[in-house]
Amino acid sequence: MSAIKLPWEREGNHCDDESLIEFGRSIIECEAEELIKAGRRMGNEYVIAARAIYECEGRLIVVGVGKPGLIGRKIAATFASLGTPSFFLHAGEALHGDLGMACREDIALILSNSGASNEIVGILPYFKRIGSVVIAITGSPDSPLAQSADIVLDSHVEREADTLNLAPTTSTTLQLVIGDVLAGMVTKLRGIKSEDFALFHPGGALGKRLLTHVSEVMYKGDRLPSVSEGSNVREALFEMTKKGFGATCVVNDSGELIGIFTDGDLRRLLEKSGSSAIDGVVTEAMTRNPITITPNKLAAEAAHIMEQREITVLIVTDGDEPAHKKTPLGIVQLHDLYIKGESPLRGK
Repeated sequence: MSAIKLPWEREGNHCDDESLIEFGRSIIECEAEELIKAGRRMGNEYVIAARAIYECEGRLIVVGVGKPGLIGRKIAATFASLGTPSFFLHAGEALHGDLGMACREDIALILSNSGASNEIVGILPYFKRIGSVVIAITGSPDSPLAQSADIVLDSHVEREADTLNLAPTTSTTLQLVIGDVLAGMVTKLRGIKSEDFALFHPGGALGKRLLTHVSEVMYKGDRLPSVSEGSNVREALFEMTKKGFGATCVVNDSGELIGIFTDGDLRRLLEKSGSSAIDGVVTEAMTRNPITITPNKLAAEAAHIMEQREITVLIVTDGDEPAHKKTPLGIVQLHDLYIKGESPLRGK
């Protein structure tokens, strides 16, 4: 039996080492050249975008799908590590309920090379309807995304770096660099120092969270989403959208927590009963006996609970025993627990 030949040993794959090195060098040079071109065409739109993010009273929601979505995850992580409340939202999941996490005060940073993918086009009306600022990073200035955005950052490249000029390579590299440019500009505006940066990383952030209590990071008062047990699903959905947490408390006439209604509950309800179910009573679709936490607990414990339960919000009540009649005091969000606390960067 003949030995199996590896791909590079087969006929038609006779590339010597030096030619491969030269080819690899050409990829780097191709991408570097496109970055230099992008730097030369930078304009005041970058300043406008950076100042908008700096002055944002909500969060930066980075949106994408496919390869740009992977780049978007890194951009969101970079902003979060530098003190800007941010998270990544997959455009496909957004179309199926996760848009409930977005509210008017947020800024949407949307990445799409074509600016015309179905998922991206499908979510644009929502952000326009609620009045959020939309910043687009796209290589197509005439695309639906660019036409709908408030600020457009050009990520056009003349060619991709792969041999077929098809795979997102140079274009995604440029998108990543544009994200770094924005994050750097916002950092410059904030005047962040090295000691501030340390607060958002394991060496400093962990110790900071251990001293931070839920009461210091929860949203309360008018920011707490809540509906009465007599409300219908439509009213609950409006409250979720208005407050921007993708969930709302459901309370009885005495103000005691009897359940939570989330975007996940909404999806399951629509799949089971159709759109007519939106006029049904919310108590028939809510999750009863939700997991809660008290304000005196550590924020690190709240984060652990949400990670273990695979949930993104946690209701804060005046008691956490199962048999206790709990009164909602606030709500905490997983995204915030890594960036909130006593840092002066938030200004809140």
